[in-house]
Amino acid sequence: MTIAVVNQKGGTGKTTSTINLGKSLEEKGKRVMLVDMDPQGSLGYSLGIVDKDKTIAELLYGEADLSEVIVSREGMDVIPSSVTLADVELSLVDAENREFRLKEILEQLTGYDYIFIDCPPSLSMLTVNALTASQYVLIPMLMEVLSLQGLDLISETLAKVKKSLNPELSVLGILPVMVDRRRKLSSEVFDHIQSNYDFKLFDTQIRPNVRASEAPSFGQSVITYSPGSNSANDYLELSEEFLKLV
Repeated sequence: MTIAVVNQKGGTGKTTSTINLGKSLEEKGKRVMLVDMDPQGSLGYSLGIVDKDKTIAELLYGEADLSEVIVSREGMDVIPSSVTLADVELSLVDAENREFRLKEILEQLTGYDYIFIDCPPSLSMLTVNALTASQYVLIPMLMEVLSLQGLDLISETLAKVKKSLNPELSVLGILPVMVDRRRKLSSEVFDHIQSNYDFKLFDTQIRPNVRASEAPSFGQSVITYSPGSNSANDYLELSEEFLKLV
């Protein structure tokens, strides 16, 4: 099962959620692959993967095999990214079957329970490739008013991809992140989404936590770095809810 973690806004916890939901599932005995489709390469960096010669960019160019690219971290396998991926996106504009390049690569993978794709903070050709390759979409989202405008754009993009490229695509849910439960605004945005959108909102809410911010500096998930922290507990709870849904 392949899940694209999507939000065109930056700073919404896509990479953090990809890593820590993946690690939480790995701790439950699931075999997990993480794919970084963001040219910034934050996912790989957050797991201590730096200066990798072969990345997702070389895979998309056809200049590397999966065996040359995959790196193991914390019991998970990772396909890292690099800044070269931005050049790949430009080259895809006129390429044949440009929307299906990632799908063709991931179809070579076997034995994984879950493949999570960390998408760039834009609704770009890289994101379209991720959506075309996935069965489900997970949307990490700040419970703020400006996020609602972005949600409309995501909805439009998902509808277009579903209609023309991937009819099996569906939204698993919206994940509220960095939620301060003392703020009335968070509850108001939460209620607005429930009333005006068909998307499921996860019951699990990810609280802001300094440990989650520190973990990438040590090249670790927060599950490994600070297993007793609020963030670790939130993502472990999320994994339980995730498994019930899928």
